[in-house]
Amino acid sequence: MPAEKLAFPGRNYLYAPGPTHIPVAVQNAMVVPMEDHRAPDFPELVKPLLRDLKKIFKTRNGQTFIFPATGTAGWEVALSNTLSPGDKVLIARFGQFSHLWADLAQRIGLDVQLVQVPWGEGVPLEQFGRILRADKKHEIKAVLACHNETATGVTSDIAGLRRVMNRAKHPAMLMVDGVSSIASIDFRMDEWKVDVAVSGSQKGFMLPAGMALLAFSRRALAAAKTAQCKRCFLDISDHIATNKDGFFPYTPSVPMLRGLRASIDLLLEEGLENVFKRHYRLAEGVRRAVVDGWRLDLCAAAPKWRSDTVTAIKTPRNVNAAEVIHIAYHRYNVSLGAGLSEVAGKVFRIGHLGDNNEVRMMAALGGVEMAMRDAGMKVKPGSGLAKAIEYYCDTAPGKKIAAFGSVKAPREAQVKRKSKARKNTRKRK
Repeated sequence: MPAEKLAFPGRNYLYAPGPTHIPVAVQNAMVVPMEDHRAPDFPELVKPLLRDLKKIFKTRNGQTFIFPATGTAGWEVALSNTLSPGDKVLIARFGQFSHLWADLAQRIGLDVQLVQVPWGEGVPLEQFGRILRADKKHEIKAVLACHNETATGVTSDIAGLRRVMNRAKHPAMLMVDGVSSIASIDFRMDEWKVDVAVSGSQKGFMLPAGMALLAFSRRALAAAKTAQCKRCFLDISDHIATNKDGFFPYTPSVPMLRGLRASIDLLLEEGLENVFKRHYRLAEGVRRAVVDGWRLDLCAAAPKWRSDTVTAIKTPRNVNAAEVIHIAYHRYNVSLGAGLSEVAGKVFRIGHLGDNNEVRMMAALGGVEMAMRDAGMKVKPGSGLAKAIEYYCDTAPGKKIAAFGSVKAPREAQVKRKSKARKNTRKRK
């Protein structure tokens, strides 16, 4: 039975893994009068923005680019600016987005060597190593890797992939889809020698969709000079020519640039390492609710694959995950991520990236518990919430520092204050 559509007070609770909740500071930064993108002072916005974006990608040597497009366009920017028709690329298919990137590569004329991996796993390092070692003529020009596969809640080991490529002594470029990882999960472009990194505005950057964010290594910039794939709107050479002066080759979305400025300021103010730790804590609380509380399985096949930005949850065989999503949205005003392609109807997804904290995640878990029960799943009320509460309370960062000393001591502080008061009373007597 479809859930009855009700009129809801308040706003929708958005827990899809992108687009994500937009912080008030970012939202307010975008509500500005229209500006002249050719104004003499426009470079005062653009130049620092491109420079600070490098801090998020963790690159000093690379060059960043901002396209008024999506992460999908970012994939094409990466490939078309560095490769030529017929060039061979290596990629593993283990989710909807790795599948789509491989499909895009084929459609623009590249020779795709596709490795099929069970959905729930990530980049197969050992298999890639064997393939690269066997490629004696170095026909593979690029290795494509989806850092965080949003469809299955799986994160791959990019540092490990770089080690595999180094051991194979293979000169292929390394290109990484970091759309749902960069600005949320640790990503080290220079250290891992990533040649092109792709991200998007609507996930960890906490903005609306519509902005592709990329970083190119010097090696990738050099490859762009000889790449023969056709490109026009997505050509980085036009950006290189104009960005150096603080402008763009065509009209940018200035409100989005203002929002990006506010977003990067928030990320840097919190500190990237703190951002990563926060994402891990929120994700781990959700995982404990799912596994220990609800006794359900994750789509991620092993702990090493578990993503800190999205959790994909398997429903029992007799329950269509789409029904849980439908009920959550129509009855409780909670938006969840759907299962895609091979996992459609088998999983639903909770996004916990971007502007989130413990209380927002508790709201998500409560809404999901209600939706699952309404969908016929045998879930004990409060079972997942209890496990998440235990974890969040036990690991709360503020436990060591608080306004009145140790947080574990509000009760202790009260006892001490009462004891001191009693002593003072006795002295006065």
